[in-house]
Amino acid sequence: MSKQSIKIKDIFSDHWPAFLELGYPIRQVVLDNVQKIINCGDPSMGHALYYCPDCGKLKYVGFTCKSRFCNSCGANYIQDRALSISRKLINCPHRHVVFTLPKELRIYFRKDRNLLNVLFEASAKVILSWFHELNKSESFKPGFVSTLHTFGRDIKWNPHIHMLLTEGASGNKTVWRKISHISFIALRKRWQAALLDLLSKHLPPSFYQLKSFLFSSYQDGFYVNAPKKEYSDPFEAIKYIIRYTGRPAMAQSRILDYKDSSVSFYYDRHEDDERVEETIPVFEFFKRLIIHIHDHQFKTIRYYGLYAKKYKHSNKLFLMLSKSKRKFYETHSHWRARILLSFKIDSLSCLRCGNTMKLLDIIIPDKVKPYLAIGPPLAYNNA
Repeated sequence: MSKQSIKIKDIFSDHWPAFLELGYPIRQVVLDNVQKIINCGDPSMGHALYYCPDCGKLKYVGFTCKSRFCNSCGANYIQDRALSISRKLINCPHRHVVFTLPKELRIYFRKDRNLLNVLFEASAKVILSWFHELNKSESFKPGFVSTLHTFGRDIKWNPHIHMLLTEGASGNKTVWRKISHISFIALRKRWQAALLDLLSKHLPPSFYQLKSFLFSSYQDGFYVNAPKKEYSDPFEAIKYIIRYTGRPAMAQSRILDYKDSSVSFYYDRHEDDERVEETIPVFEFFKRLIIHIHDHQFKTIRYYGLYAKKYKHSNKLFLMLSKSKRKFYETHSHWRARILLSFKIDSLSCLRCGNTMKLLDIIIPDKVKPYLAIGPPLAYNNA
């Protein structure tokens, strides 16, 4: 199979039934999302029917699955969420902050996914307390958006928080104070203490021994990075921060080869940016991907500080994205516009005469027996 034609959904279609026969305990949300991506775009699962009013040509467009586990639909999710977040952003520089975990703690979040909420709580506590202590009478409050990533570049389990943080804050009296110096070194010990203290409340008393070990082994705190980086386009900055919350851990472009029993892919090692190629069995590939599917209703993007709700000085702070830019992004968020922008192809342009096709009907299948509800989709193909 050529590299260009390799799709993750095809790998699941080929081997998922055999993987299920192994009898592994699999969460229902995993079963739901894998089935969604296998059926994504299948017209027999529902489609819109278009026709050309001039030549009569018909075209059906299959419904997409809308799953964040789907490579195609995940990209649309990122676009939509980035637009939603951009409506809140204050017109000021923002800092990208990353809160990471030592390897000794990762297994706890794998065994109990409810603990992932602790990562949000602890990282928010660190930022809010640091800004508050700059001037306790003012109690400065920044705005920040936190997102959860659960994997590293090798797609193994590695939960950590990415944060988009304002380089400034609003106080009780001061409308806005620019704060460009954010010491990520100072944040490391705060992050360590906040995270371990919160985990102690959720884990059995035996955790105390590991807690003591981690304090002595990581005397500089847990790793926090906040590099100063300028983003010319705030919309692109948001998409960069949330890019892994709306799609699978593996981008299809990283797959080098797919054979009957194995998948080859590459990643750029974080330590030295050296390219690493890896070949693993298909079933191992599945295991690495599905552990990153979040439970139903779990929020991977959360708002804090000035972005959580209206603040006393909210009406005095200018937003970063103008109404005209928001309108432009909203106008081009439709599937037809996205295809046109990405591939320079108008998907509703009639291939026979070049005129614009119009919507004729929307076919929604029977949820119990979808294939019996609408018949074979090829019946609509009169090309």
